[in-house]
Amino acid sequence: MMAVRRRLLPCACLGLLGLLCWVLVSGAFSPETEHQMEFMDASELGAFQPQSALSDMEFSAISSYRGPGNKDQRSNKELPILLWWSAGLFPHFPGDTERIDCATSSCMATSNRKVQHHKRTASIIFYGTDFRAYEAPLPRPPHQTWALFHEESPMNNYLLSHGPGIRLFNHTATFSRGSDYPLTLQWLPTLSYLLQPAAVPLREKNLWRAKGLAPVLYMQSHCDVPSDRDRYVRELMKYIEVDSYGKCLNNKALPAELEDTATATGEEPRFMSFVARYKFHLALENGLCSDYMTEKLWRPLHQGCVPVYRGSPSVADWMPNGRAVVLVDDFSSPGELAALLRHLDQDDEAYARYLEYKDPDGGVANARLLERLEAREWGVNDMSKPNYLNGFECYVCDRENARLAAERAHQRAPQQAPPPPPAKMANNSHMGCPLPRPGYGDIGDVPPDDGWLQIWPLDYWQSLDQAEGLESLIRHNESDPSLLWQHIQNIAVRRARGKH
Repeated sequence: MMAVRRRLLPCACLGLLGLLCWVLVSGAFSPETEHQMEFMDASELGAFQPQSALSDMEFSAISSYRGPGNKDQRSNKELPILLWWSAGLFPHFPGDTERIDCATSSCMATSNRKVQHHKRTASIIFYGTDFRAYEAPLPRPPHQTWALFHEESPMNNYLLSHGPGIRLFNHTATFSRGSDYPLTLQWLPTLSYLLQPAAVPLREKNLWRAKGLAPVLYMQSHCDVPSDRDRYVRELMKYIEVDSYGKCLNNKALPAELEDTATATGEEPRFMSFVARYKFHLALENGLCSDYMTEKLWRPLHQGCVPVYRGSPSVADWMPNGRAVVLVDDFSSPGELAALLRHLDQDDEAYARYLEYKDPDGGVANARLLERLEAREWGVNDMSKPNYLNGFECYVCDRENARLAAERAHQRAPQQAPPPPPAKMANNSHMGCPLPRPGYGDIGDVPPDDGWLQIWPLDYWQSLDQAEGLESLIRHNESDPSLLWQHIQNIAVRRARGKH
């Protein structure tokens, strides 16, 4: 468990934007701060000059909870430093530096890049969406590890889906269950979120159908994505009626009071009531990666609608029971899928079986789902639990302290204490996403001037070039990231000569 516990906003904001909103306005910063940071000795203070007039607050330490296993009595100037490279994600407020007291040890956390090469900067934490090979902090000191926080879709950075990209990192928190600090169920707040009764009973859904509502809802305004979902939906529309309200394949207008897209993001009650009228929601992720599941999946389950899902190929591992979703990839064609949806639309008893998971007496039968919800230390919209940003920060802190302690023990008594093993590297199980493919049909059937074809497969392979180029920069101890393109060119030449 992390040290500093923060209160959540009294609103239903899910996801990273909501989390940042919570961190910024949380009430964790008591006016009764007990002491000012003893951060650096006089020779080191230059690296941590305040960035604003809030000098008294910039370096104030928080009177924080200390984990029962944390017996770290070191002063601030003795602690290892964790540098958040993406300052916009720094999970503390209002200053740029804070002491964190975690489960077993303590660290200084900062967003001040001036300490990039400091001898005590043990790890740099990156936000995956912001990580760019041509902006990487170089050279990379041998004593320093890199940590990756990336809960977002692969479309934000395909560099991380390639071996040379992901193995740049030693600690990871991603949507994949294979990462060090998994965020797999980040969009599922609680078990009770699933168990709530259907927002619109089936009898009422049938009345809306009789009034002209289609059986299937599609609502997307982000149209050009790696999963190429619109291509599939366009074909599905030939076989079953679909009401499409977003900018993508739009064929129906939203009520005027719901046109503000923020109503969808924040689960505004009127919006939720409106979409709950539909029997089926097309829940198509923008990227197809194992364990990448968003509100597109969990929200319909919460509302008592049946998701027609394409996204994580391992989604069945996390469903409440064996029948809660209709999986697009279980069908050989959109026509075959449409035939099942038409059958369920006409057979109330068959449709109701998809909602049996809402039975509070054993409807959720997936032991893996129940165990993960019980075991995770962080919460979503839960004031009794810490958030996952601070949680991952403390995960890195505790492991860096353990690594440094092992190194010191070996230096003091090399015969008694063996050298610590090299810092582990992440691999594709931490976040490996495949080459984008067409949403419907074979890639050979896609016209050469197709917009999707000209963007996403190219982006995937160009990201591999950048990952290999950055790996080469680090291997050569380069300090200028602008040399990336030169290294990429050299790699391409060696590859063409059969030497790579």
